[in-house]
Amino acid sequence: MTCRIARFLFLLMSLLPATAFAQSGSGATSPAPALSPAKIGILNIQYAVVTSEEGKKELNALDQKFAPTNNQLKSLGGEIEVLKKQLDAQGEKDDGARAELVNQIEAKQKSYNRLQEYAQSDYMEQQNAIAQKILQKLLPVVEKYAQQNGLNFVVDDSKQWPEWPFLWASPSVDITKPVLELYNAQSKLPAAPSSINPSHSPAR
Repeated sequence: MTCRIARFLFLLMSLLPATAFAQSGSGATSPAPALSPAKIGILNIQYAVVTSEEGKKELNALDQKFAPTNNQLKSLGGEIEVLKKQLDAQGEKDDGARAELVNQIEAKQKSYNRLQEYAQSDYMEQQNAIAQKILQKLLPVVEKYAQQNGLNFVVDDSKQWPEWPFLWASPSVDITKPVLELYNAQSKLPAAPSSINPSHSPAR
């Protein structure tokens, strides 16, 4: 984060009007020509990745791929709840039966935890791979749009300050929508309904 802030501040400083001091024989100074005002674009790169037609298609396919695992987790979770209810109903009637229920619950809970941990790790790895693939193709579109519209630089506002060094910008400089339209046109994928919540990180 320190490096990101440093780069951001460097860009800002490099675009601020500067005065060059040239020493003459009489000690007079002459101002350097003022720089033109910087044109800045704001882009929510996270939103762009997950709501692009390619992003929705890839992430929905990933959800379908993991649907059997999710169903297995739900089934295991249901079995654990049933056993817990049986344990509650058992009370102190039979120590042997109670101990057997406790052992079953512990065994199923361990299986559930192992499966959940593995599934989450695998899902996040594949989700991040999808995001990186789309991002690599999206960045040239951002660059092209910036050049065509005379932008000096583009700032990502996916996260809020202080996690991101970005405080505020007028909605008029938000280029997320036009960049998305360009990217979708380039990918030539038909529009599809999305099950992705754009307010969340691509990574679960």
